[in-house]
Amino acid sequence: MNLALLIAPHLPFLRRYSRALAGDQQSGDAYVAALLEAIIADPSLMQDAEDVRIALYRDYCRLWQSVPLNMRNSHHSEPWESSAQKHLSAISPKARQAFLLSALEGFKAGEIALILVCDAITVSHLLAEASATISNQVATDVMIIEDEPIIAMDIEDIVNSLGHNVTGIARTESQALALAAQKRPGLILADIQLADGTSGMDAVAKILLQIDVPVIFITAFPERLLTGERPEPTFLITKPYLPDMVKAVISQALFFGTKTKAAAQ
Repeated sequence: MNLALLIAPHLPFLRRYSRALAGDQQSGDAYVAALLEAIIADPSLMQDAEDVRIALYRDYCRLWQSVPLNMRNSHHSEPWESSAQKHLSAISPKARQAFLLSALEGFKAGEIALILVCDAITVSHLLAEASATISNQVATDVMIIEDEPIIAMDIEDIVNSLGHNVTGIARTESQALALAAQKRPGLILADIQLADGTSGMDAVAKILLQIDVPVIFITAFPERLLTGERPEPTFLITKPYLPDMVKAVISQALFFGTKTKAAAQ
């Protein structure tokens, strides 16, 4: 296949990643342009790759790591970029790369290891470093909507370990509405099926009529949410979960400042 056809579908996403990593649209695009020049000079970089997308990001990261770069604020940033840039500069360069590859580009840990040319343990440490740094920057009040006491306590421990404050745990829709009105949270973690048969999604929808806040849904039945028949949640944790998964998703939600009104409507 023609080289241009191989890489063209991935370029818009690589530009997005590059802008976020560089902190500036002009600098980000310049790095992508430099990578394309290198590929033109040596087409075998892509033609011999088993996975073109991974190879493209791998070669980009090698280029980015080889040139010193200062984070800059752009006057032409998109809203998500402006939010992200507030938190990126404090994260070490390698951890910043790993976090954006995961949170922004959706790569799995094994794929990130291939891109950054390291092992899976290193990737785990980099993501943990990024999550901890972000949490320190954006510590907030978190409300938990969960009807299973053991799970609720476990989530509370994870949230506290990241430096956030748990305002309370609601087991029913009515408790959730009362708690949100009493102590306005900066983040909500909500199960979709509650103890009295009510829905966490319904509770969240009503809360979001009053306040604008990022929401993470937690469920053992993701197929009930990911149907394609309605706006779907941006952030979703499936049961059973690992603590690192919860930490990463919390960091992503706060990092991007994403609101989920549409997902709860």
